[in-house]
Amino acid sequence: MFLKPGQIRDAVNYFGSFWIIFSVVFIIVNGQEGNGCGHTVMGTESGTLASQNYPGTYPVDSWCKWRLRVPKGRTLRLLFGDFDVERSPGCRNGSLTITSNDGAPSLGPLCGQLEASEKNVTVNSNEVTIVFNSGPHHSGRGFLFSYTTDQHSGLISCRQRGTHFISQQFSVYCPAGCKDVTGDICGHSEQGYRDTSVLCKAAVHAGVVSDNVGGQITVTRGRSLTLYESSFANGILSKMGSLSEKKLVFSKECNEELTVSGFNASSIWREVNKLGQLVLWSPKNMDAEGQLLPWASDGSDREPWLELELTDKGSVTGIITRGSADFYIESYVLLFSKDRRNWKVYKAALSREKKVFEAHSDGHLRVLNSLFPPVVVRYLRLQPQSWQGRASAHVQVLGCPLPKIHPRPRSAGGSNQPVIVVVGVILGLILCVSCLLAGVWWNRRKKPAHMKKYSLPKVASQSLQGKSLPCSDSELISYPLERGVHDALPNPPLNDYAEPDVVAGGQKLGSTFRPTVEVGYTVPFTFNHYDTPGKLLEHTEPLPLESEYATPFSDQPPDPNLATPQGTLHNNKHVLPMVSTRTRTTITQAQYDCPSHRELPNGYCTTSLHANGPCPASVVYTEPEPLSSNSLLQHTYEEPF
Repeated sequence: MFLKPGQIRDAVNYFGSFWIIFSVVFIIVNGQEGNGCGHTVMGTESGTLASQNYPGTYPVDSWCKWRLRVPKGRTLRLLFGDFDVERSPGCRNGSLTITSNDGAPSLGPLCGQLEASEKNVTVNSNEVTIVFNSGPHHSGRGFLFSYTTDQHSGLISCRQRGTHFISQQFSVYCPAGCKDVTGDICGHSEQGYRDTSVLCKAAVHAGVVSDNVGGQITVTRGRSLTLYESSFANGILSKMGSLSEKKLVFSKECNEELTVSGFNASSIWREVNKLGQLVLWSPKNMDAEGQLLPWASDGSDREPWLELELTDKGSVTGIITRGSADFYIESYVLLFSKDRRNWKVYKAALSREKKVFEAHSDGHLRVLNSLFPPVVVRYLRLQPQSWQGRASAHVQVLGCPLPKIHPRPRSAGGSNQPVIVVVGVILGLILCVSCLLAGVWWNRRKKPAHMKKYSLPKVASQSLQGKSLPCSDSELISYPLERGVHDALPNPPLNDYAEPDVVAGGQKLGSTFRPTVEVGYTVPFTFNHYDTPGKLLEHTEPLPLESEYATPFSDQPPDPNLATPQGTLHNNKHVLPMVSTRTRTTITQAQYDCPSHRELPNGYCTTSLHANGPCPASVVYTEPEPLSSNSLLQHTYEEPF
């Protein structure tokens, strides 16, 4: 199928328009637009801009606009390395204008040449717009300037050489984009560089900084060499140089050779030498002179690769490849892995595209390629993209091993700390248990003494078990739990008595206990029945003379319909018959006389103070006569006031 001339013209116009649109979009996205833009590298922290054809004359009737932007909170610092625009009235033949986006007045239009003090420009903004216009002119190199943020001090131009510094050691900041700036360098990273070399370009060649990012460098001036060798590294070819006043040595960390413990390859060249011997081109073998052979792939291998295994995982900062005069690699792609299963392709720092490393230039067989940023790996794989004769190379890996993490040594005191904690916990538990047992023992020891003091005699306690008091609720009187011997009875007397407990059979249990024998009555009483210990109940009347204490009046089980000698039982309660004379209720057949000096205002008598000996008749209560079963019906108690 053939296209007609009209169709070809339309296709060219279509694709031409598409290419123009694509180019404009690409330029705008990268912060520049126009037809007069020269060398441009704009990084996030620094960059370098130049007019078209610099350091030659810039073209006529051209323009270019750059938009510089750094992170917010930072300000821009501009440094002109060179400025030469033909001077004209009103800068009609060409000018440069710098406009800040913060509304400050513009700088320019500038033309002619700038003084040294005018080459440093500080902008109080993180974004500026730079516009260059050129008209009809006959001379002028144009301009070259670099920029960075206020965070980095010591910014220098890409054109400054080592001879511009006289200090034995100095540190400066190289901007991004100095690799392709015009200027010569002599020497290489291992021996040093001639002091006339362009400083930042030599730093890129040595692998100290990345051309896409820039960075701080530290340089030491040393004794010069007789001859500086030419080398190719990081895409820059250095020249051979003669003796100079000083040499420049760059400080670089993490740049030692790492040990390679294993190799693997897609194929190995099997050569039969002149002596008829089989030679395997593998890094594991040596030649006749005892030198390690480089790796070489088989001639039929169209996709060769070489895999390297490091002894330990490390940070890789550079790769050195060295070929032979007949076989060598021209370019390659690098892959890396931590476990030999998942491989990643190394990409450029800013473009994030697969980076192709140059491994040969103008007969230079030993080539250094630095990695920015470095990678932490154990396995590396080189995939040659182009080669001469067959893919072949001897590979060295530069970097530094990762620091091994050792467990923090424990001191003697620290090792015993857990034991001390355990012993302390055990001792605390033992102390707590001991205190608990001591408290229990003390309570048990105190309880028998208390019960011994207030316990009843065995005979009295047995007699009380099956007896009940023949008293009703109205005939019982309650008193305080503790009362002294000489305390007065309540006035007016209380007319309530504590009701004894009732057992299942309807019989009341006795609740009167024998008090401690301290102050006794005269016969028939031997103690004060009001002096009752603890919380036991008390009765106002003295007990009859019997062989036991606090014995209820009846032992017979109650019958609800039967009248007992003590009274009639109503609703499981005893009611005793009472006889009232005048205003005072008296016992019919049992009355006591009371000495006048012991009679209390409420009608009761105090106890005798002579419990253990005979007392006068005036201080002894009259002993009541025995009551028969018939006379019990007329037995009454004195009703309290």
